[in-house]
Amino acid sequence: MTPQGLPTPEDVHAAYVQGEEAVLALVGMLTALILNLQARVNALEDQLGKNSRNSSKPPSSDGLQKPRPRSLRTRSGKKSGAQPGHAGHTLPAAAQPDHCQLYPVERCGSCGTSLQAVPPSTYERRQVFELPPVRMEVTEHRAEIKHCPHCGQTTKGAFPPEVTQPVQYGPALKAQAVYFNQYQFIPLERTSEMFADLYGHPVGEGTLEAATQEMAAAVIPANAQVKGQLRTAEPVVHFDESGLRVTGKLQWLHSASTARLTSYAVHAKRGSAAIDAIGILPTLSGRAVHDHWQAYFTYPDIAHSLCNAHHLRELAFIEERYQQGWAAEMAKLLVEIKAAVEEARPGHSQLPEAKRAEFVMRYDRVIEEGLQANPPPVFAEEQPKKRGRIKQSPPKNLLDRLVAHKREVLAFMDDFHVPFDNNQAERDIRMVKLHQKISGCFRSQEGAERFCEIRSYISTARKNGQRVLEALKKALAGSPFVPSFLSAHAASPG
Repeated sequence: MTPQGLPTPEDVHAAYVQGEEAVLALVGMLTALILNLQARVNALEDQLGKNSRNSSKPPSSDGLQKPRPRSLRTRSGKKSGAQPGHAGHTLPAAAQPDHCQLYPVERCGSCGTSLQAVPPSTYERRQVFELPPVRMEVTEHRAEIKHCPHCGQTTKGAFPPEVTQPVQYGPALKAQAVYFNQYQFIPLERTSEMFADLYGHPVGEGTLEAATQEMAAAVIPANAQVKGQLRTAEPVVHFDESGLRVTGKLQWLHSASTARLTSYAVHAKRGSAAIDAIGILPTLSGRAVHDHWQAYFTYPDIAHSLCNAHHLRELAFIEERYQQGWAAEMAKLLVEIKAAVEEARPGHSQLPEAKRAEFVMRYDRVIEEGLQANPPPVFAEEQPKKRGRIKQSPPKNLLDRLVAHKREVLAFMDDFHVPFDNNQAERDIRMVKLHQKISGCFRSQEGAERFCEIRSYISTARKNGQRVLEALKKALAGSPFVPSFLSAHAASPG
């Protein structure tokens, strides 16, 4: 045998001399080797055939050979650009400008006659919007110290509760430091340079770190209320997770969110251990929307819904890689159901029963077609049995999921509160992944946890129409922003 396990010419000749039984054994060994190599080639070709359009790979992994985009949306018939009736966005003139600069007319531009005594008939106005010069402002707080002439005791005036040090920075500056570093993802060194350039006063990196710590502690009560709302009061909550580098090691960023609320957490694990520690999903009262990560299904008492955007990408891959027609039919059906739901949504909470039954029948028919094209793998009796699950093709794996979780795949059809996809969670994850692209990783576990606290608070504030900088100032002032509907729920009995 060669080092690759292939028979040499001498081995073939020896088997021929030994007779039929030896030849059959040699052919069986070669058949098993070919099947193993064929499986490896298929797996490698599957891997090479995946891109951001037909799998969950990010667009950055496509390299220079990006796939040609193919949108699932149909043409609306409208021209591109702003539609009729759209209000344009231009810089409006200020009704009450802060300053007014007058340019007088002293002589006639034609004959040279003096016009100094002639009043102007009207003015041509032009306005320039500009930033005023900004500098650091220092306020000195002085507490009087007096000696009582009657009893001899010394009494000192009381400083405001926020003034605790002989020299310190105020909340507006600290909020802006957190805004630059945690929201705009500007590294500490460049944030310090920005303060020097903008205000003529560099702020040390240690001070910036301390401001981040103070902010993370200040927003914890608001984030705790958000977690409680997500766990007990929201009908649908989106979940997702993504790898995050912390101290050079792979950890996992977990998100739970709605269109109005966001909660992030970082954990060393991806599965049930992390989900239990975060504490939202295990006692969720609403429906959990997610991809098909198996750890989510370890909570069977919770209603689940699967992301159909993931299914559409997988179906596109199967159609391209394996040329199986059922995949295109299933993708077309899912998009058709989505369009029917959007059309019926005004005034309804679910599809009419007849329409629903038709879609379910077509779903089952496409699944049956796919199962006929992808029968379970059959192994010869002489082939050695392997431990663990039997390896199947990607089409068969997807079909099994579409069968086992049919109710979760079509949940958006039965309850219009349930979305077609999990794009909300993916949008919420995206900004945190952007931080990793800029900074590479978190240098400490504490830094990663503080980042999750602050970004949870910022994301929730933005979703509720709050200006980020103002929301950060409120947090440092001891009154972090909490959505009004959440406060009302928290105040209600039970």
